[in-house]
Amino acid sequence: MSVPTTPRIRDRWRTWRGVLGTLLLITAFAVLMVGVSTPRPGGYLDAEGTGPGGTRALAEILADQGVRVEQVRTLEEARSIATPDSLVVLARPEYLMDDDLLDRIDELPGDRLLIAPFATVLDELAPGVTEGSYEEIYSRESGCGMREAVQAGNARMGGSYYQVTGPDARCYGGTLIRFRPNGRTTTIVGSGEFLTNGRLIEDGNAALAVNLVGARSQVTWFAPRIPLGNEPPATLEELLPEQLTWLVWTLIVAVGLIAIAQGRRLGPVVTEKLPVIVRAAETAEGRGRLYRARRARDRAGHALRAATLDRIVPRLGLAPGSAADTIVSAIAVRIGQDAGQIRSILYGPAPADDAQLVALARHLDIIERQVRDS
Repeated sequence: MSVPTTPRIRDRWRTWRGVLGTLLLITAFAVLMVGVSTPRPGGYLDAEGTGPGGTRALAEILADQGVRVEQVRTLEEARSIATPDSLVVLARPEYLMDDDLLDRIDELPGDRLLIAPFATVLDELAPGVTEGSYEEIYSRESGCGMREAVQAGNARMGGSYYQVTGPDARCYGGTLIRFRPNGRTTTIVGSGEFLTNGRLIEDGNAALAVNLVGARSQVTWFAPRIPLGNEPPATLEELLPEQLTWLVWTLIVAVGLIAIAQGRRLGPVVTEKLPVIVRAAETAEGRGRLYRARRARDRAGHALRAATLDRIVPRLGLAPGSAADTIVSAIAVRIGQDAGQIRSILYGPAPADDAQLVALARHLDIIERQVRDS
């Protein structure tokens, strides 16, 4: 009598039942988490955002003090709630590309708090103010007599610094200025990092944020998601449900468990001591010093542009070897910015001095952030 050599169905079931049971358990857990969890909206400087870059914590603190913070996404919403006694916070000025739109924003009543505005916004909303070079963000002394800054003390400030003739206050090395054109108080800060959930508890950030934003009993927090006036069509990423992330991670865990259960045991991994360990940050800093020593601004600018393109081209759905015209057109449609300006930033001439190199890095960061958030 012949003996069967192929495994029977019962033998296969005994082999796979543990793996299948684990997979079903993980799937059930993922479905439960998706069903009971609610998505947390938010983004950088989003008053409803609970992530490190959001400002929900600041909004809650102000609410406890009787200050009403209302976030709006459109100009029509801002018009409906802004009053002469309110404060208008322009949280994402890089999304405002239309001069006519900026003119209409300038007509909103109330005081102003502009967060990291660039030249176009300054020309329309704060004429006479000029933007300087980019300053590193770190804990700074106030260095002025402005009441809000004096009470806060040291704060994590930086970003762009600004200059204006005869300001009422110029604090933290020019990264915070205040002046009163036409009887309206306008405050400008070079970075909104001190307002975010992740940085609010550091130094005097919370005190400075509450003093600046809570100066009025009502705050209109203007934070558009995409460039107003030139909205691109929804992308595949925007159409997918946010809960899809849970399902993807569930599948990754399931595949990992199956690989562990079915993988061969080859013994422990043999480690080899390296002769020297060089941290990535030290390598980058050393290369930067070499560029600076040789005044190789052209090489540094090329490296910054190449790294930016490597990160944003996949987000645009393009192949790595796509032509420059294709990339520029895709970015212009995505963020609603002038294609000529984008081409100048990504493929323009090499920086002539350190100030132009810093400005190039800042413009590249703005484009990358807009592509990522749009």
